[in-house]
Amino acid sequence: MAADKSMNVLVVDDYKSMVRIVRGMLNQLGFVNVDDAPDGAAAMALLKEKDYGLVLSDWNMQPVTGLELLKQVRAEERTKKTPFVMVTAEAKVENVIAARQAGVNNYVIKPFTLAVLKQKLTSVVGEI
Repeated sequence: MAADKSMNVLVVDDYKSMVRIVRGMLNQLGFVNVDDAPDGAAAMALLKEKDYGLVLSDWNMQPVTGLELLKQVRAEERTKKTPFVMVTAEAKVENVIAARQAGVNNYVIKPFTLAVLKQKLTSVVGEI
C-alpha cells in the first residue's frame, strides 16, 4: 500500500531547528501538508481542529510531553487511530516500553537519517 503523501502531517517539537529538519525530510519524501506545534498542548489544539494522517512528536517537551500527548491522542475518539511516531533522543528501554504501552506506532531515535525516517514511516503509513 502506498502512503497518501497529501495527508496532513503534524510535527511536534519544542526545538525549531528540529522542526525544520523533520519538515525538510518530510518534504524530501513527498509530504507537502506539514504543520508544527511547539508542545503537546498546542498539538492537541491542532488535532481538535484538523484531521491528521500522521503525528511525529518529540518526547521531552513542557508543559505536555510527547508521551502525555500520545495518551491524549489515544484517549480521543476522533484521533485514537491516528498514526503516531515518537521522534526522540530517549533510547532507554523503559521509555520505548512506555510508548508502546501507550499505543505508539513507531519510534525514531535522534539523530537519524532520511533513510531511517523513510523506513519507520513506511511501516506506519505505507510505502513511501
